[in-house]
This record gives sequence, C-alpha cells and structure tokens, in this order.
Amino acid sequence: MTPGRSVAGTVVAGFLLLVLWGSMVEPRFLLDVQVHDAPVPALPAEWEGRRVALLADLQVGMWWDNKGMVEKAVARALDTDPALILIAGDFVYKPDSALVREAVALVEPLGASGIPVMAVLGNHDYSLAKDDDPPREDLAAYLASSLEGAGITVLENEAVPVADAEGGAGLWVVGVGSEWAGRSRPEAARDGVPVGAAHLVLMHNPVAFRDLPAGSGGLTLAAHTHGGQVRLPFLRSTSWLDIARPREVVADGWAVDSIGAPGNSLYVNRGVGFSALPVRIRCQPELTILTLVSADAVSTEASQQRGER
Repeated sequence: MTPGRSVAGTVVAGFLLLVLWGSMVEPRFLLDVQVHDAPVPALPAEWEGRRVALLADLQVGMWWDNKGMVEKAVARALDTDPALILIAGDFVYKPDSALVREAVALVEPLGASGIPVMAVLGNHDYSLAKDDDPPREDLAAYLASSLEGAGITVLENEAVPVADAEGGAGLWVVGVGSEWAGRSRPEAARDGVPVGAAHLVLMHNPVAFRDLPAGSGGLTLAAHTHGGQVRLPFLRSTSWLDIARPREVVADGWAVDSIGAPGNSLYVNRGVGFSALPVRIRCQPELTILTLVSADAVSTEASQQRGER
C-alpha cells in the first residue's frame, strides 16, 4: 500500500469513527448534568438554595430521534429533587398529532410528580423549521392542551406564581411566546410580575433576551441553539454558532453581561434532541440543575463562567 493510500485510509477510518461516536454514543448515552448556582434578584429566603431543573429541545419526531435520552433526562431531573421544573420548548420536530402524544407521554412523569412544571413552546412546536415558514397554530394548540392535561403549565407571554413550602408565592415564572411564530412579547409577559418580586424568565429562543428592558430579566433561561451540536476544536469560539449566527451568539451556558440590558442574566441549555442531523460531537445533551441564590451572593464560579464567555 502506498503512503498516500495509507493516509487516506486512516482519514476515512477516523471520520467513520467520529460519525459513529457522534450518532450512536455521545447523544444516546452521555447526559451532561450541568449544576450551577443561579443568582436571582430579590430572591426570598424561602427559595434560597432550592433547585430548578431545566430541560429543552426534545425534538420528538425527527428521523432517528433521541427518545431514550429524553427518558433518561426526565428521570435524572426528578432524582435531583427540584422545587421547580422548566421546559424551554421544541417538544416535537414536525407536525403530527401522534408525535405530540408521544412527546407528552415522555414528559408526563414530570407532571405527575407533584412538582410545579412550567413550559413554553418553541419554533418546531409550530412546525417552523425556518423562521419564514407558516406556523401551524393548530398543532401548537393541541400540544399546549395535551401538556396542560398532563399537569404541565404552558405559558405564553404571561407570569404565574410558584408557591413556596409555606404556600406563599415567593417566586414568579415569566413565560415568553415563540419568537419565530411571531408570538414573543417579553415586556407584556413581564407585566404580570408584582413590582420587586423575584422571577425567572423562560423562553425558547435566546434572541428574545435582547428585548427585555434593563433590570427586568432577572434570571432568563432559554434553549433553541442545541449548543451547535458539533463543537469545533482549537478555536476561540468552540461552537460554529458563535461565528455563523451572530444574533444567537450564546450557543450554550452563561451569556456575557454585554449581551442583554444591564441587570439581566441569561443561561442557554444545549437541549436533549437534534435538529437537521442526529449527531452531537463534543456537545452532549444537557440537563441543567440551577441552585437559586440571592443576586447579592453570586458564586465565584458563576461570575467566572459569565466573564469567560
């Protein structure tokens, strides 16, 4: 065998191993449970140290989808004994009522747990593979009603209180509608929160974070990007999303403070499923566990992570 053929064979073998890893191993067996302290302005003492579990982007119905990992993420979320569970949209990948029922069945254990569970809808829940596709309002309405029937509160530009252990409101969740479906109204959603009350903002697409006025975002949680699904080695920006899609510069994790208005913070979850291709390389499915802390007691770890991005 000539040296050229040997090198070519090695390259081909390496590529095939990478594809095998990215399609069969990493996305299906390796769940990344990210644990962070999460600063929340005006957080009442009753919520200090309590945990919030964040899941997103199940994408049920994509070819060769990832239902086994969804089940694993749901089970792990419940194992962490959270006080609140949030789901940041994209339950399904394409319009099909059977897929809606399948997606709802996967998250039904969350709704049956007795833990408050709140969700927003994403672009795929309206059958929007592109931002200029016509939205399927019927599919989204069916999904929302099915989730409500499973004990999961679906929010669209509204705020609801979450009872603490003593039955008081204590913390509010603000749910923002889908950006691509033209239903994102961050300011209107925030209007329902009493002045000075602690709150979390839940949205699917982090682009809407930029529309939150200064000091109104509290802690904002989003998804949509999948972390890019494939991380690039040896570059300053490890996700191609940082380069290719500048309006979604937060591929995952904590956003730098300059992304949004002063006083607002953003965390982006990588999601569980796929978009376009059923591959994840150096970008594992994510379950996020956030320990709520007063904004005056932000941990050194969280500060450093935001500053490094």
